[in-house]
Amino acid sequence: MSSPLILDIEIQCESWRQSVVALDGVCARAADAVIAATGGVAPGTEVSLMLCDDDFIQDLNHRYRDKDAATNVLAFPLDEVSTPVARDGPPVLLGDIIIAHGTVVREASAAGRAIDHHLCHMVVHGMLHLLGFDHDADTAAVEMETMETRILATLGVPDPYARNDLAESHHENDDVQ
Repeated sequence: MSSPLILDIEIQCESWRQSVVALDGVCARAADAVIAATGGVAPGTEVSLMLCDDDFIQDLNHRYRDKDAATNVLAFPLDEVSTPVARDGPPVLLGDIIIAHGTVVREASAAGRAIDHHLCHMVVHGMLHLLGFDHDADTAAVEMETMETRILATLGVPDPYARNDLAESHHENDDVQ
């Protein structure tokens, strides 16, 4: 069965290909797992995923969040609709997810995690932001972390919040616009 989600992956940083085997498949499985866990989206819904370097994401983080530092993931939802409705015409764009190679590699190493597992976490986290989940309030953060952990388990990825060092730095660094 094919996914109703169109995942448009752009690899701006070739280091991603050297760090993660079957890169496109890893990202697609993570995005599809979010869609399956959240009730799905209309066929033809599109997400743009850019796998970039730290300099690229630092520029975006500075421009859109006034934070002059690299971060692990940024999500830019197109609008407030969490589940686009089916319609005739071109794909409905849900939004953009940008993930930085250097930051993800450093975080994975610091936490003793596989890079592909941490990449899955970043894709899941970004997808949930596009679908309206957030972690600004404590209760929302617990809900989002629980959802992430449950989705990642379906992919065979261990609980990313089992150690607080990465969880704490993760939510300080990422954001949704």
